[in-house]
Amino acid sequence: MSTAATTEVLYALTVARSPTRPSPEDVLAKNHHTSTGFRNPWESYRHLSSKEITQAMISRRLSGKANNPDTTPPTVTVRDSQFLPTRDTPKLRATWLGHACYYVEFPGGLRVLFDPVFDARCGPGYGGLVLGPKRFTDPACQVKDIPFIDVVVISHNHYDHLSYPTIREIAKRHPNCHFFAPLGNKAWFHSCGIQNITESDWWDEIDIALSPKENKTTQVEPIGEASTTAEIKARISCLPSQHITARTLFDRSKTLWAAWSIESGGSKVYFAGDSGYRSVEELPEGEDDWDPKYQFPICPAFKQVGDFRGPFDLGLIPIGAYAPRHFFSPVHADPHDAVHIFRDTKCEKALGMHWGTWVLTEEDVLEPPKKLKEALKKNGLPESGIFDVCDIGESREF
Repeated sequence: MSTAATTEVLYALTVARSPTRPSPEDVLAKNHHTSTGFRNPWESYRHLSSKEITQAMISRRLSGKANNPDTTPPTVTVRDSQFLPTRDTPKLRATWLGHACYYVEFPGGLRVLFDPVFDARCGPGYGGLVLGPKRFTDPACQVKDIPFIDVVVISHNHYDHLSYPTIREIAKRHPNCHFFAPLGNKAWFHSCGIQNITESDWWDEIDIALSPKENKTTQVEPIGEASTTAEIKARISCLPSQHITARTLFDRSKTLWAAWSIESGGSKVYFAGDSGYRSVEELPEGEDDWDPKYQFPICPAFKQVGDFRGPFDLGLIPIGAYAPRHFFSPVHADPHDAVHIFRDTKCEKALGMHWGTWVLTEEDVLEPPKKLKEALKKNGLPESGIFDVCDIGESREF
């Protein structure tokens, strides 16, 4: 693993609201807002309560219908991550660090970490005990191994995407790092002692600028006008997705969920976060839910993202945690959904994520990449070279 020091140049980061760019007509209506939080405003979403899902999953296990994924090694290959030791970056570079976490090195020098969770378990902690699923693949690295972290982007507050220990360590080791999260999450970051946080609504855009500092004091400048003489610049866009949020039994959808895009150094990356695409009804065993005889409504937000913010050089798109479909399709894309998201958002290339780390649902742990190849072939796309999966810790250039 690379352990290069970050003492070459220190940067001050400034944040500014971006000038308004064209957006869908329904943006101002804020139909995803409610009096108590947020919602998915599309026919493609079907609400299932946590109680309904829990009862149904218990019933499946008691009846013998549930699949218990086998995590016996070998499963997903894990490599030691290799990061660039300086900010010199000839090409866009993305490294999968497991589940939904990607580290992206942009041409021009910006370094972004998406949905970082390095914990052994993803879940709430009580008295030193952490509940929740245990990793079946090791992390490719630890926070201390990452030489530069300028920006951390959070899609939503579920424990497999937002980790208190990980966030605290990032803030400690990279005090100049700025965090971006959807609406409602600022209070959580403040409770962690982190002030470098900007929360955004769907279609909000933020300009950031990183300027070299002569002194040795790292700092984040307040929101205002971004520097025009900065060495590193980027535009960060908060975008819609179809999901829900909660960290307890009592705060469902109190905070927003989102996808994101980042433009920097001439490259543009789309991070889908965690999202469904349709809501599939319970079908007979073996039925293809993409058969033309089934016309389940699809989420229109992805085509809007492609039309108004695309095309993208790279999409980071979820392909796992989808079975059984009639439970999880409203909030989790399967590989066939993922290929449609790839096309709707106008990504030139994509990498899969949201699989291979924790057992969250019933599909076999190595099924998502196999189904992705099937989905690509079915949609007339090459089975490799366009929308691929990586080993954990592997870096790809674009």
